Amino acid sequence: MNFELKKKKFYPVGVTLLPYLQEYGRLLQVPPIYEELHRFSQLFPLYDREGQDTLWKTAFYEPGIRKELSRHLIQIYSLLKTNELRSREHLVLERVDFCDFGNSRPFRIRIVNQFNDNYDHFYVKIADASRIYGLELEHVLSPNRINYLVNGNTLIEEHIAGVPGDVFIHQYFDRPETNRVRVAKEFVKFNERSFIRLLGDMRAYNYVVDITPDFEDAQYRVRAIDFDQQCYEGSKEMYLPQTFPENQPVVELCTTRLNYLTMRQYQDEERTLIERRCQIAHNRLAALWEPMCRDEIAPEEHVLRLRDGLNLYHETSAFAGCETMGQLVRMNLDVSLAKTNT
Repeated sequence: MNFELKKKKFYPVGVTLLPYLQEYGRLLQVPPIYEELHRFSQLFPLYDREGQDTLWKTAFYEPGIRKELSRHLIQIYSLLKTNELRSREHLVLERVDFCDFGNSRPFRIRIVNQFNDNYDHFYVKIADASRIYGLELEHVLSPNRINYLVNGNTLIEEHIAGVPGDVFIHQYFDRPETNRVRVAKEFVKFNERSFIRLLGDMRAYNYVVDITPDFEDAQYRVRAIDFDQQCYEGSKEMYLPQTFPENQPVVELCTTRLNYLTMRQYQDEERTLIERRCQIAHNRLAALWEPMCRDEIAPEEHVLRLRDGLNLYHETSAFAGCETMGQLVRMNLDVSLAKTNT
């Protein structure tokens, strides 16, 4: 199946979404900086330790521009981490990388602590409404918390640590210490929670694997790192990670290590956890549906195609009255959770 994606249209943050962002502490009270980061003089290709092109480019700024950017970026990092707008003298801006490969055309900011040489990253991107809805759904419905801030056309996101999915597939699958059954279990759950909230394009390079040592073995958590395709595409298959060729080794692992009943058990477990999160975050989720079900965050033809696809997939007509992507996400959540233990 061909999953070539056309350039996505950006949907600005509108007046319907702003009150929600204000209520839940997502608005950033500093001047937008995304456009300022484009004041670089040159871009240099960035290579990894093996000499492979990372598709990122390191930006070079004239000294005066870099000094100004450094002060603002360190303040933003402080605000992201501590809710305090400070210029911390022990923090320095080490590097700014730019990627024009992705839809959000992100900048990756590297901040270093001079006391211990520890470094951290955060990202500056174009603020896109559909992406922000994806971040919020991840925060509310997944086992992971997401830290981000918005101002104008600027979106600030914290770095999500983990082994990139494509690296994990090619370098970790065959390691003797890798517990393949646990890996397969987690990918079944990741596939389920991606589809339930209609997070699309979960190819191997759009998620990471967080490996946590346990007292006898390791536990694995697959985390999405790209939310550009939150309920945007019209094809139902776009929301099933198992359908992407890049994830085929994962599919083969699941089919060889897990039988049908075991996979159904893990799907039920994930739906149950999501249902509990919905109950706990009932008020926040209700506040999110208010703007999301009204906002235009995808072309109308995508909405109509996905509506028909979901009706067919679930063998229902429950989606027939949905007119926006937000309404489709909400209905897909309700219909999917109703399947638990049936």
